[in-house]
Amino acid sequence: MELMNRYLPRYQFAEEHSLHVPAAPGRVLDIASRPEVVDDPVARQLIALRELPNRLAGRLGFASNLQHRPAFSLAEFTPLGRDGESELAFGLAGRFWQSDYGLVPLADACAFTALDTTGLAKLVLNFTAQPEGQGTRLTTRTRIWCGDEASRRRFNLYWLLIRPASGLIRRRLLRRVHDAALQP
Repeated sequence: MELMNRYLPRYQFAEEHSLHVPAAPGRVLDIASRPEVVDDPVARQLIALRELPNRLAGRLGFASNLQHRPAFSLAEFTPLGRDGESELAFGLAGRFWQSDYGLVPLADACAFTALDTTGLAKLVLNFTAQPEGQGTRLTTRTRIWCGDEASRRRFNLYWLLIRPASGLIRRRLLRRVHDAALQP
């Protein structure tokens, strides 16, 4: 977890899920980074549900920051790096509790590190791959740091609401990596 610890050593919120995958660690991380694997139809439906009020407001002529944007996806995350065959990490920053996520564009890992988090939350999502038996223990972790007390309070309420869906998305992601690893 070198990348996770480098980019978000302190955190207030965390989530972790893991699954055994019958493939080598390097192959498992390669699969976990493939867009067609991480693009889950259930995740898309949950995101569409979360975005529905904002998008509906736009269709009805009210203000909507999502009206002309594609749905939220892993493409919004900034790649933070890969540590050989053991870890892959992505970062995201914003006001996730806002209906449009309040995302802050980040050019690269340096921009993620340098970002002043006052009024924001920073999130790191990683995958670790550790040899286990005849395969790999694939684990996904999410850590969130809020830059001030007001952001932490806002995120806390948001986290209570979205955590079940977040966990479901991550467990499905692990299963999709597992299933893709079984393909030749």
